[in-house]
Amino acid sequence: MSRALAAALAALAIAAAGPALAAGHVNRVVVSGSINPASADYLMRGIAESEADGAAALVIQLDTPGGLLSSTKDVIQAILNARVPVIVYVAPRGAWAGSAGTFITLAGHVAAMAPGTSIGAAHPVGLGAPGGGDKEGRDSVAERKVENFAAAFIESIARERKRNVSWAVKAVRESVAISWEEAVKLGVVDFVADDLPDLLRKSDGREVTVAGAPRRLALADATVRELPMGPVTRFFDVLADPNLAVMLILAGLLGLYVEFTTPGVIVPGVAGGICLLLGCISLQILPFSWVGLLLLLGGIGLLVAEVFVSSFGVLFALGAAAFLLGGAMLFDRPEISDLNVSFWSVLVPAVAAISLFGAAVVFGVGRSLRRRPVAGVDELVGRIGRAESALAPEGTVFVRGEYWQARAEEPVAAGGRVEVTAVEGLRLRVRRAPDEGPG
Repeated sequence: MSRALAAALAALAIAAAGPALAAGHVNRVVVSGSINPASADYLMRGIAESEADGAAALVIQLDTPGGLLSSTKDVIQAILNARVPVIVYVAPRGAWAGSAGTFITLAGHVAAMAPGTSIGAAHPVGLGAPGGGDKEGRDSVAERKVENFAAAFIESIARERKRNVSWAVKAVRESVAISWEEAVKLGVVDFVADDLPDLLRKSDGREVTVAGAPRRLALADATVRELPMGPVTRFFDVLADPNLAVMLILAGLLGLYVEFTTPGVIVPGVAGGICLLLGCISLQILPFSWVGLLLLLGGIGLLVAEVFVSSFGVLFALGAAAFLLGGAMLFDRPEISDLNVSFWSVLVPAVAAISLFGAAVVFGVGRSLRRRPVAGVDELVGRIGRAESALAPEGTVFVRGEYWQARAEEPVAAGGRVEVTAVEGLRLRVRRAPDEGPG
């Protein structure tokens, strides 16, 4: 009788928890980089494919510094409306779910982190004083609107998934970030998993709500299927990097400059054109500031002008300042994106490289000006020749394989050695040259 009662109670518990997902296969997608239109499309296609092929769950392995607000919103919307359980796993060790990654992690039906990972710092990034405000610490109206929207957005996600709402709001308003251990203690994520098998074991048996219906995960014996990013999507994902976009623009301009200064080389011009085209594609993917772009290009122009105009460093200083400011402003759109160009690892080295290039050009030009001419009539000056006829004072001389009419400063006998001192039209001015020594 007691066994029958226990069996009945177990059946009621299973029924209350909802239907269990049969152990089958689990799909996995890996995002390592920014959240942009390409990676967002990859994640949404992963959800759609997992729904279509009957996957027991979709694992999103995440390592991101942030991304575009619009792309993040699309991914969150897809996860919240998914008809398949979505497990967000911040991995591998050393990974970071920063900014947009924080939103995506909280949105997962199951959220987990690998040891040595971190999460947080979801405040919209803007140019200005610390905190995104002006010099007096006051936020602009636009920045306050963005912050309020982001705070409300992450609060609704945390409430939906029954996670730590207070910390989620602080992650946006105060840019707080925590480690994997603190994330579990504070209820930001569900648990810590050492690797993918450990993730599936710890997710097994958990109750989640999928499309409004309760489900119990059965993942202990599930096989893992990888959903790789397609080549076209990967191509655009690589281009959606602000640092790469700036480097492509610089490389393109440099290649075109070399082609224009040395016509006919072809390779630099073709390579520069390709780089500039790819840079323009990056600018189409990423939201950018026209003011920042104009400052960037103007700075490059001033740096190049310093090579040809003697301004005692004034043009160089203005160009460097304009380039650094323009590069910092180029992708500074906190209402749309939290992606920016790295100041110290990209902009400063770029200015240094342009400076070295300019210095090399100046050095080369100066050296060529100091060198003796090697072509034309001017290179005859200083040459030693032979008097073919007596110079008294005019006659014929043989210099550099050619016969010239010459006028000597003093009489020179036929066959004597002469040195060219000047070129006067088609006539040379010469003087007696000392005889060669013995040997």
